[in-house]
Amino acid sequence: MPELALRAKFALLKSKSSIVMILLASLIFVGGYNYAFFHNVFERYSAPGNLGFFISLAVLLFCFIAFFLGLVLNKFTFKPILMFLFPAAAMASYFMNSYNVIIDTNMIENSIMTDSREVFDLISLRLVVYFVLLGLLPAYLVYRIPISCKSTTKEILSRFKFLAVLLVLIVSNMLLMSEQYASFIREQKDLRYYMNPLTFIYSSGKYVDELLRVDHVGPRIPIAEDAYITKNSDPRKLVVLVVGEATRADHWSLNGYERETNRALPKHNVINFPQLSSCATSTAFSLPCMFSLSGFDDFQLRDAKAHENVLDVLSRAGVNVLWRDNNSDSKGVADGVAFEDFRSPEVNPVCDEECRDVGMLSGLDDYIASHPEGDIVIVLHQMGNHGPAYYKRYPKEFEFYTPVCESNQLETCSREEINNAYDNALVYSDYFLANVIDFLEPLQEDFSTAMLYMADHGESLGELGLYLHGLPYALAPEAQTHVAAALWLGDDISHDARQKLETQAQQALSHDNYFHTVLGMLDVNTKVYQPELDILESVKY
Repeated sequence: MPELALRAKFALLKSKSSIVMILLASLIFVGGYNYAFFHNVFERYSAPGNLGFFISLAVLLFCFIAFFLGLVLNKFTFKPILMFLFPAAAMASYFMNSYNVIIDTNMIENSIMTDSREVFDLISLRLVVYFVLLGLLPAYLVYRIPISCKSTTKEILSRFKFLAVLLVLIVSNMLLMSEQYASFIREQKDLRYYMNPLTFIYSSGKYVDELLRVDHVGPRIPIAEDAYITKNSDPRKLVVLVVGEATRADHWSLNGYERETNRALPKHNVINFPQLSSCATSTAFSLPCMFSLSGFDDFQLRDAKAHENVLDVLSRAGVNVLWRDNNSDSKGVADGVAFEDFRSPEVNPVCDEECRDVGMLSGLDDYIASHPEGDIVIVLHQMGNHGPAYYKRYPKEFEFYTPVCESNQLETCSREEINNAYDNALVYSDYFLANVIDFLEPLQEDFSTAMLYMADHGESLGELGLYLHGLPYALAPEAQTHVAAALWLGDDISHDARQKLETQAQQALSHDNYFHTVLGMLDVNTKVYQPELDILESVKY
């Protein structure tokens, strides 16, 4: 494939015809940027019995790309568009080939919201090679090639004939293998997401369209304006909400995982939620969804950003709310409350290779002391198990499982090495959660305390050739949607209430429960509160 792409690139130098260049550019895209597509097709269809269908798919992809380029490229757009598409397709190819991810609208959103620290975690020599050879080099060749265009009338006529021929080829190709394509379209819907650069172009266009269709400008639309605290807690309530990062439930020993990844939490008698599902597969969507009033079925990121969330409701009801972040940011969730960034040594006192989650506990005594009235909610957003550099997510003294994958190119590591690094990060996350509880326990004399931990999404670790997260929810494996969650309630809960809650915790739950459970924990009453979604409603915490 790469050799074919390079030969086609150099062939471009000899051509001045726009149509010939479109054909050669299409050949380059098919031959040099679609390894993930053909690899996944080969995984689903046995060869050589399907050789004819493989060839037909390649021809079809070639025609689709050529048709698109034939529509959008003219003497004014030819070079700018191709000089953008080659580097963009190169990056899409790298991530699809390396992690088997797909570049849909959600992934575009995630990429734009990625911060510099996350970018550095992804940089590798292989990425640079992809960008230079498959991105910059063809873009430079396009820049150097002179374009020969006919008169406007002749060019339009020539382009019309070209597109008509491509349409005939597309229809004929599909009719000749109608049974295979009927099955392919019906049963292999996910494979179309690997067509490069068509999926990237479509996803980018859809993302831009969503940005332009802004229904709300200005302050966020209020929700639950009738919210009030139903009782004056004595003692006051102090609740820590920990938002985990990329923690899949099946790697928690609390859920039966064979390794002891939860070494500290069992000693604190936490209540585990073994059947909890996320509302999305990426932080950019899961985080706003968790705190939003909208449930999984109705959630739209655009609407969530336009409306207030549960933290705004708490604040309006008189609760003191603080968000501390050791991840990228709050994705807009904390825009209406106090926010502190703990990603630098200037603020976070526990930093080595990177700043650690446990450092977010520093100075919380001072914050609590500075708010002598009203309940307090503190949100701690973890770096947690953010991939692909899992080996960076924990100090070396937490490296219990070896050997570990010490690379961000997960496909170059064995499954054992990846799991070892990921599980070590889980052990450290467990240690952090235990430290949160240790911080809260001495405060029970003055507060009614609680800690609620819930991960934003899960993580693929090489199963089915998939890595990281972010697949469309309908296509995502359970590893990306079944997440870890736990609750600690201090000394305030009776033995009978605890047993009742532990039974309730075994039920199927989701991020839809989060909004209403948080309101219930702080005794906030409002018409939008749904007690049937409050995990703690039955125990009257």
